[in-house]
Amino acid sequence: MSPSSPSEFRSPTAPPGYTERLTLPWWLWLAGLAAAGLLAAEVWMGAPGVRAWLPFVLLLPVTAAGLWWCGRIRIEVRDGHLRVDDARLPVGFVADAIPLDVAGRREVLGVGGDPLAFVVQRPWVGGAVQVVLDDPADPTPFWVVSSRRPVELAEALLAARDARS
Repeated sequence: MSPSSPSEFRSPTAPPGYTERLTLPWWLWLAGLAAAGLLAAEVWMGAPGVRAWLPFVLLLPVTAAGLWWCGRIRIEVRDGHLRVDDARLPVGFVADAIPLDVAGRREVLGVGGDPLAFVVQRPWVGGAVQVVLDDPADPTPFWVVSSRRPVELAEALLAARDARS
């Protein structure tokens, strides 16, 4: 008899994964492309020839690529690791995961901050997760990672840690 759903293929002890991409909101795309168009029009200023089209051909695609690059960060909890872009943290070193709201993120990154902390912060994302580490060989006390769903990320991270131990 074949299983009827893909969830039947998972082992009962495997924690659910977590994936999130920190894309830019639509209004930042609109503002960035409008600013690039305005700058291209400033360079053009009604001149004929190459100055009529070159600023638009160069500035708009470069701006779009820059905006895409700013929103490319992917966060995953999978296969026993927390992956934030190209950084990886084995969940065995996680002591705690604390979801933060805007005020909590400001406190952890501001006055209560530690210069040795690993930070992936995006200002257009309100929430974050503070991942407290338990690794005597690593001087990094904690990670702070922006997240639109900090509670879900913290729960997935702690579930992955508990499944490993």
